[in-house]
Amino acid sequence: MEPLKPSAAGALPRIDTWPRKLLLAVALGYLTLFLALPVAFILIQALAKGWQAYLAPLRDPAALAAVKLTLYAAALAVPLNLVFGVAAAWCIAKFEFKGKTALIALIDLPLTISPVISGLMFVLIFGLQGWLGPWLGGHNISIIFAAPGIALATVFVTLPFVARELIPLMAERGKDDEEASVLLGADGWQTFWLVTLPGIKWGLFYGVVLSAARAIGEFGAVSMVSGHIRGRTNTLTLHVETLYNEYNMTAAFAVSSLLVLLALFTLAAQALISAREEAGGRGEIL
Repeated sequence: MEPLKPSAAGALPRIDTWPRKLLLAVALGYLTLFLALPVAFILIQALAKGWQAYLAPLRDPAALAAVKLTLYAAALAVPLNLVFGVAAAWCIAKFEFKGKTALIALIDLPLTISPVISGLMFVLIFGLQGWLGPWLGGHNISIIFAAPGIALATVFVTLPFVARELIPLMAERGKDDEEASVLLGADGWQTFWLVTLPGIKWGLFYGVVLSAARAIGEFGAVSMVSGHIRGRTNTLTLHVETLYNEYNMTAAFAVSSLLVLLALFTLAAQALISAREEAGGRGEIL
């Protein structure tokens, strides 16, 4: 078989169009079947009975409480994991130390363990029959079946996203720029804000977007620690389950559409960040 020969312009000839079209058709068909159709079905069913029937479940106090609790958990989890992710990525990418492999494995733990099991771990630690349950009960501190437990579970399941985006990025950049900054007289904070942060900002934003999306859409872990108390400990995902179990399909689809719209917003944010990152990379090359 003869190797591909460059054309007169110096570029290799294009691959046959039919394999490319076949692969594209398979990819688009797969995405349509397992992504586009379910999303479209949810939106269509949510609006099937008109705008009044769609908006009524969203104005329900239980739904509003679920929105507030979901945003509360995300607002707590994302900043905490942002700080942890930057610190962990910097430590792992810039320094060599004993236990580095173990630290990386621990960061990956929430990705490998079932969310239901992670929620159960918090129940066994902070529940009434758990290790700290009697002490917490004696001091009137509620964690399980309360908002703090939901926040803890959300922090756990979203822990890896920022760190995992930044570790390879910071490792690829190396530490020459930081060392040069220190040699020029900059202190640690100046080096971080003026040298490190500008080089990782798009990866940082991407990790935050992923972390927020997972926090808002989490079900398994928060289901274990919430107690499913309507209007108090139900997040949006748990509220959808409650409505579904009550056979209130119109309301279930309406609330589900909120999660779908948040997912679409996350997708748009990811695309924007990727485009800005690629544009920035081309600028550096030029």
